[in-house]
Amino acid sequence: MSDDKLRDLRRMSATSPSAAAPTITFPCDYPIKVVGDAAEDFTATVCQVVLRHDASFDATRIEVIESRTARFLSVRLTLRATGEAQIKALFDDLKATGRVHMVV
Repeated sequence: MSDDKLRDLRRMSATSPSAAAPTITFPCDYPIKVVGDAAEDFTATVCQVVLRHDASFDATRIEVIESRTARFLSVRLTLRATGEAQIKALFDDLKATGRVHMVV
């Protein structure tokens, strides 16, 4: 197969509908996972930040998972998302704590 045909295939796949980013219909329940260094107050810190962005957030439904080495904590939660701006602001505030390594 020539390089021209390969380039054409790549171009076609990049513009295909299945390659488009998934769309989210707001408002919706939006699950996230927040990973940071294991500490007694890490979960409480995450919950405080989430509550600023979703007043209806139910902290009793979170799931906290310790890493195999007990060095990190993963806090899994679901919030009520009202739009992309809210989610972006939440992610920015979580990172701004200086304690969060990753938000997925």
